[in-house]
Amino acid sequence: MPVEPLSQQQIEEGLAELPGWSLDGDLLTRSYRLGTHFGATAMVVHIAQVQEELDHHSDLTLGYNTVSLSVNTHSVGGRVTELDFALARRVEELARSHGAH
Repeated sequence: MPVEPLSQQQIEEGLAELPGWSLDGDLLTRSYRLGTHFGATAMVVHIAQVQEELDHHSDLTLGYNTVSLSVNTHSVGGRVTELDFALARRVEELARSHGAH
C-alpha cells in the first residue's frame, strides 16, 4: 500500500494524541530535555535504532542535555504521513524510558 500524505484534520488528530509534538510547516517536531548530556546522547542512539527498524529517519539534533527531532516523508514531497506519526509514537515511548520531558 503506498504512503499518502495526511489531511490537516488527520494531522491535528494525530497531534492531539502526542502532547509536545507540533507541526512546523510540513514537519512534525518535538524537543526533549534530559538530566544530562550522556542521557541525551543515549536517547539519540536509541532513536537511531528505531529509525533503522522503521526505515524512516528524522533530522535529529543533540544539544547539551536536549534532543530535537523534525520529520516528514520525503517520498511524498516532504509531507506528513502515518510513517511520521509511527516514528513519533515510538520516540515518545523511548523518551518516557529515558526520563525525558
